[in-house]
Amino acid sequence: MCGICGELRFDGRRPDREDLARMLSRLERRGPDHEGGYHDGPVALGHRRLSIIDLSPHANQPMVDQELGLAIVFNGTIYNYPELREELTGLGHRFFSHGDTEVILKAYRAWGERCVERLHGMFAFAIWDTERQILFAARDRMGIKPFYYSRDRDAFRFASNAQALLATGRVDTGIDGVGLHHQFTLHGVVPAPRTLLRGIRKLEPAHTLTITPDGRWTRRRYWQLEARRPAQPMDEAEWTEAIHDALLEAVRRRIRISDVPVGVLLSGGLDSSLLVALLAEAGVDDLRTFSVGFEDQPEEKGSEFEFSDQVVARYGTDHHKYRIPNDEVLKRLPEAVAQMAEPMFGQDAVAFYLLAEQVSRSVKVVQSGQGADEVFAGYFWYPRMVEAEGTPLERFRAHYFDRDHDEYLEMIGPEYASIDYTGAKIAARLAEPGADEFIDQVLRLDVTTLVVDDPVKRVDNMTMAWGLEARVPFLDQHLVELAARMPPEYKLGSGGKHVLKRIARGRLPDAVIDRPKGYFPVPALKYVRGPFLDFMRDVLDSRACRERGLYRRAYVERLLAEPEAHHTRILGSKLWHLALLEFWLQTQVDRNPA
Repeated sequence: MCGICGELRFDGRRPDREDLARMLSRLERRGPDHEGGYHDGPVALGHRRLSIIDLSPHANQPMVDQELGLAIVFNGTIYNYPELREELTGLGHRFFSHGDTEVILKAYRAWGERCVERLHGMFAFAIWDTERQILFAARDRMGIKPFYYSRDRDAFRFASNAQALLATGRVDTGIDGVGLHHQFTLHGVVPAPRTLLRGIRKLEPAHTLTITPDGRWTRRRYWQLEARRPAQPMDEAEWTEAIHDALLEAVRRRIRISDVPVGVLLSGGLDSSLLVALLAEAGVDDLRTFSVGFEDQPEEKGSEFEFSDQVVARYGTDHHKYRIPNDEVLKRLPEAVAQMAEPMFGQDAVAFYLLAEQVSRSVKVVQSGQGADEVFAGYFWYPRMVEAEGTPLERFRAHYFDRDHDEYLEMIGPEYASIDYTGAKIAARLAEPGADEFIDQVLRLDVTTLVVDDPVKRVDNMTMAWGLEARVPFLDQHLVELAARMPPEYKLGSGGKHVLKRIARGRLPDAVIDRPKGYFPVPALKYVRGPFLDFMRDVLDSRACRERGLYRRAYVERLLAEPEAHHTRILGSKLWHLALLEFWLQTQVDRNPA
């Protein structure tokens, strides 16, 4: 719903107002409705608002409660804020606004740093406590809302995107070797706290951070996902009913907590189509839906309109359909890259960017289906991992990693060659306690780590670029916790997402339920040819790319010679990966040197 930023000085100086202004300027698109700043001694807070709840000026930020001695900048939505407000009123707190921001302030005063354990929603926020002289920051359990930061001996700075931090000119922009290895191995995912750049970090999902003006800080993890079977076994019918009820409640909460209309991004796949069906079940009778498609390629269709049209016909939605020609995709590609807080390899990033542009003209809030494949095992590689032999890492690596470590060393320049950081990271995450079976370990990793920095980040960046808030019911905390305990056969069955297909039967056309899994196609970025190939060649042959030395030229030339012959295990173009990352560095980092 917003963009946040701020600075806490460690050196006794006051924050530079120009630095705050520069950060706010890079957050304007996330919050077009209001800009505000707050200064108090060693701290400065900035906010760009997208008005969703309590549209009055009383809910503008930074929000300051003089009586409590607190100031906050907050991005997100707290779905249980009405219940918390009632409880806090009973404790004697008085409210001057009607939204969720003030509820967080009062909750912090009532319950301290453990207030986050009571928040149900998506959020990233920072609170300045004038009495205790501490900055308290937190990020939601699933990492739906971003929180980037930089830290040096003089100051701590934070923002909703990397560009805001880069705009200060005070960030180490050297390449982080560990982050680079993750980027090219995990389909563009760099797990928190790292990023591609040495000087920028991310607060991990489900973590809080407490910092004092003398530079001391404490990180705390406040939630962990357990994938253990319940003590009282449940049969398939009971699980189906429980998942249906939890998902329906997640959808209801995300439509109810808003003072503006809410739509749905309808791809034509099972997940977004099921959201439409459940919204109808929840009593929404004026639903707006939005779909986007692209030009076909000989190998692949560029839209899923044949499926989304069936859902529209079934539920009579107010539907808006957009078909984007290839020349428009290429022309607008630099705009989409400019909105990426980190390089995103997913070919549908530009699709979401162009769709969000159109949708934002009609609504400010949409529901979207991200997270369903990770929570309910919808991807084709999950059963392959289950059937494979070897250690958990070997089974995961063989069916997910974009390139093996040996190929990484063939690709990367000598200055950036490294050990297999990603293998070690994934092995450690899979081995964490609290999961009954191997596939439970995999899905927990996906839900708590990989989904955060791939589809969720992609949708947040591309929608918020147009002042559009995306809500993701499949990543509802209670639904995720329930699904994690469900036996794997109710996820892996029926070719994946078995329980969701059971719920959908009778609510959606069979053709939508039984179709092969789709991947939001943008064929021109997968089957690289023509003007798209020329664009990538120009980037990779540029002087900046050659002088950076990130890639070995022999590897680049091999991909350029056969651009359509080199794909990752999960169907991405390796040439696109190289070109996209280099283009992001040229346009977002090289233009903001430290």
